[in-house]
Amino acid sequence: RLQPALAKAINDAPVKGGRWQTIVVHHAAVDEGSVKSLDRYHREQRHMENGLAYHFLIGNGNGMGDGEIAVGNRWKKQLDGGHLHSEAQNKIALGICLIGDFNKHPPTARQLRSLEDLVRALMRRCQLDAGAVKTHQQINVVHTQCPGSKFPTRAFLARLKTPAG
Repeated sequence: RLQPALAKAINDAPVKGGRWQTIVVHHAAVDEGSVKSLDRYHREQRHMENGLAYHFLIGNGNGMGDGEIAVGNRWKKQLDGGHLHSEAQNKIALGICLIGDFNKHPPTARQLRSLEDLVRALMRRCQLDAGAVKTHQQINVVHTQCPGSKFPTRAFLARLKTPAG
């Protein structure tokens, strides 16, 4: 259910077997954003040499289309993530960030559909099962609320355990 160009970007990346062991879901904790704005923030404020900390971004209609999936350079070049507190975890964990502050409001229906489609494609590409998908809060070594109290964690993770449809 991914757009052909997006499916191609996922399948064309030179993924090494066993490289990725976890897929981690985040929220941006801001109501609007884009690859350009988050990349600038990560370079200038967080001093990240590779910019955008995530492998993928999913828009909410403010800065990017609602449900629009952007493929970051960390996926294209198969670079470590910059989205977790632990450097060791960043080496094996793909990061997906949804634009929005899910402590204030839930993700849009389109964002959740795109997230599910993207996660399922990455599970196939990286040979992972649903148990490999976590939220930032579930995996981070330092406490965080990310992806926010209004993100439907249980329902989303349960959906991944059923066939797509």
